[in-house]
Amino acid sequence: MTEISSNPPSRLLSLDFFRGITVAAMILVNNPGDWGNIYAPLEHAEWNGCTPTDLIFPFFLFIVGVSIAYAMGGKKSDPSTHSKTILKALKRAFILFGLGLFLSLYPKVFTEPLEAFQNVRIPGVLQRIAVVFLISSVIFLKNSEKNIFRILLILLAVYWIFMTFVPVPGVGYPNLEKETNLGAWLDRSVLTEAHLWKSSKTWDPEGILSTLPAIATGLFGVLVGVYLKRKDIDAATKVVWLFSAGCLAIILGLLWDLKFPINKALWTSSFVLYTGGLATVVLALCYWIIDIQQYNRFTKPFVVYGVNAITVFFLSGLIPRTLRLFSITQQDGSKTDLQSWLYSGISAHFSSINASLIWAICFVLFWLVILWVMYKKKIIIKV
Repeated sequence: MTEISSNPPSRLLSLDFFRGITVAAMILVNNPGDWGNIYAPLEHAEWNGCTPTDLIFPFFLFIVGVSIAYAMGGKKSDPSTHSKTILKALKRAFILFGLGLFLSLYPKVFTEPLEAFQNVRIPGVLQRIAVVFLISSVIFLKNSEKNIFRILLILLAVYWIFMTFVPVPGVGYPNLEKETNLGAWLDRSVLTEAHLWKSSKTWDPEGILSTLPAIATGLFGVLVGVYLKRKDIDAATKVVWLFSAGCLAIILGLLWDLKFPINKALWTSSFVLYTGGLATVVLALCYWIIDIQQYNRFTKPFVVYGVNAITVFFLSGLIPRTLRLFSITQQDGSKTDLQSWLYSGISAHFSSINASLIWAICFVLFWLVILWVMYKKKIIIKV
């Protein structure tokens, strides 16, 4: 649904800015010119550990949580509106999940539909956003802040127990390896290898069990959003407490890392605390600079990304797949797809790794132009 609207006065500019940076970074790392030539910070950690790229998805789920507190805060105090609000959240979650499935199916769904559905990857980024958004919304509406905090802790503790104490069927002992951990076993058992991440076939980074701590990431954002909305606390105090809470979460995450390693693919409990803490510190800094001190002239390129975040993420995944459908005949008579042909114009003039980065940057700038026009026309596509 497309709505013509302007930013409401109560909207946090810093939140749109933070969301915009996160989505722009997501598009940057998802669209290198050559997957074999990527600078290390733009790659995910091989397994344990955390690179800048590993921060992007948890930051987005954290932002989803903050947005829930702002969008649904006025309805929470009126139980008579809860059912209607939850139905709207359910509808939005179905749309997000459906868009994610469509990205997994496209373009084969139009050429080989039977095979496409037989081998479609069911988990995914948009699918996880949908689940986290829906469950975090219901928890927010039906629980006090103290209960939300308790649920967050329970999710982290339960996941830690599952992953480190429950023996894996067929393996005989709990472990955190790629193909033999409990989450990987559950994904293969429920979804089967045909519907998992194509790069592994045996486990999925957005799998079933790891969605539990991903929900905790969303709830982390919800609690930060609730605190930011409080009118009985001055802005400076909010920033101090958010910085303090964020730093504490980072320290706790690093300490838990000693026993339960920080791992994005497993979305470990230590990863939730570490990334949630970093997201809180970043948002607090943005809030102080942009909303309180009013230093906001530099924000517009990222705000235009932030207000249409899901739209640009979906379309940025669709376009490369579409470009690869078109065939180009080169001067030597050989054929290549349109995306490879366009990329060759860059790769011919730069080193492999720099050409790959330049392509990704150009892709981000391409969408910036489109989103800027949409922003100027006050077009916000609400999914």
